[in-house]
Amino acid sequence: MSEGIHLVNPFKVNHEMSIRTQEVKESASVPSSEGLVINLDTSMIFHLNPQKAAEVYQKIGPNYIAVLIEPNLRAAIRNPRRLIQPTRLHRRTRNGGEADFGSAYFAPGNTGICRGSILLRDIQLPATLKASIEAKQQAEQEALAMSFRLQKEKQEAERKRIEAQGIRDFQQIVPRASASAAGVERH
Repeated sequence: MSEGIHLVNPFKVNHEMSIRTQEVKESASVPSSEGLVINLDTSMIFHLNPQKAAEVYQKIGPNYIAVLIEPNLRAAIRNPRRLIQPTRLHRRTRNGGEADFGSAYFAPGNTGICRGSILLRDIQLPATLKASIEAKQQAEQEALAMSFRLQKEKQEAERKRIEAQGIRDFQQIVPRASASAAGVERH
């Protein structure tokens, strides 16, 4: 039923189902493309299509979250065709954690459930992988710092070359000027 006041037959049973946006959380251990196990905490945002709520109740039942939503979320997260690359996943979570694990498991038009997105709430990488990623990032930062220092040294060398050129020019001009000044005084 839509919002508002409705006459309800007292002999008829009405079942309430929320059409508000809901969230289902799931924690999973997922294999990576390198064969490591990564622990993910995810959330899926969804809501019932108000026009199909009765159909969802009739075909799936009142526990549609346990029957349809949770298994599809687990399947989307553990999809072996989309093995996770830990370095990309680590970078994505640092930049703002939305992950698209796919919509093939959900056909919103058929089920009456409208799926928003699957969000990555937390990621726990194996300690060795985490250490190697941090070491790589540290090495990249050091390489950038060295490149900056080299550029700075080149600029300093160029400045010194220009300064030496100026001093050399000055030293060539000063003896000529003093020699010509001395020649003028003799006459």
